[in-house]
Amino acid sequence: MSPRIDTTAMILAAGLGTRLKALTQDKPKALVELNGKPLLQHCIENLIANGFQHIVINVHHFGEQIIDFVTHNKFDAVIQISDERNQLMDTGGGIIQASPLFKDSKSVLVHNVDIISDVNLGEMSQQFLNSGDDAWLLTQERETNRKLLFDDDNQLVGWMNKAEQKFKWVHDSRSALRQAQGPQLYYKEMAFSGLHLFHSDMFTNYECKPQSVIDLYLGLAKTNRIISKPIQPDYWFDLGKPEQLQAAENYLITNPCHFEDFEGTDTLAFKARYDMPSKSE
Repeated sequence: MSPRIDTTAMILAAGLGTRLKALTQDKPKALVELNGKPLLQHCIENLIANGFQHIVINVHHFGEQIIDFVTHNKFDAVIQISDERNQLMDTGGGIIQASPLFKDSKSVLVHNVDIISDVNLGEMSQQFLNSGDDAWLLTQERETNRKLLFDDDNQLVGWMNKAEQKFKWVHDSRSALRQAQGPQLYYKEMAFSGLHLFHSDMFTNYECKPQSVIDLYLGLAKTNRIISKPIQPDYWFDLGKPEQLQAAENYLITNPCHFEDFEGTDTLAFKARYDMPSKSE
């Protein structure tokens, strides 16, 4: 694939990894292994395979381990660190803090470190640049408590947490009744994939403070085209929990053609490594 010199990829790798429990007591989530390879390495290699030559990684929890890992591995890309070791900036604040590193690119692809998929990210970034939209949120029709809400033009209008019956709306002028009722039938509920694209100068003038990227997009959607871009990849995994890591590794066993760089996988060894009971126990 041809190099993506006009797009920076940012890997969000600063999270505490609390859902992975014992696996992140002595290492960052980014260095938890999937089939013998750190999640961060999977992510970097996938981005390079998709043509990205400039990658930014934010760090906080055991950040020095990530810095050492990147320093001692020979990746075929320019990799820069956005250092949050003094203060965790959350998903939105982390992007704002890193924004000076985007100045030589036209757009930015943000990729959660605990997501693996076969989405064609190089093609997606080119489509975004040609679209005229301000940001794309890559979305899926997938069961989850937290959903993004879009109108018939795929414009972001809100967010919901089904389990807690909480809603956030782009336009604060909606009535209290509408807030209580939640989304109306003509709003499309879509799950966020952990992948999104925006123009590199979008957050240049924003205050750098800890904040959620969803809250940032809800604010931006008042005056900008923040669009749902549905994806239907052959595979997509959120690897934030031990059972999700196991599901991904099981997938590698049954679908080896999708992962040419993976070796054979031993499920029992996986369970032992991540301290998970087998069905026979």
